[in-house]
Amino acid sequence: MALLTLANTGWVVGYTIGIVVVLVVVALVVPILLLARRIGTQASAVNAGLEQAVTNTAGLAGLQTTIESAEAIVDGLNRGRKRLGG
Repeated sequence: MALLTLANTGWVVGYTIGIVVVLVVVALVVPILLLARRIGTQASAVNAGLEQAVTNTAGLAGLQTTIESAEAIVDGLNRGRKRLGG
């Protein structure tokens, strides 16, 4: 009878250690998964903001053309001023 109890004790200890290991892993993995979900939600909001920034700044693509046109106008005005003696 003592041999049977010793064998049962080993199984109980083994199962107990196994359950503890599983609980520790779950306790570590669940917060990581929750954090990943939160990061994913925030990433969507950040991406939406970046897409809006692209839309808002699309007009800047023609800025160099505007600068060149303004410089040509200013140069023409300066030439006109010089011809008029100013």
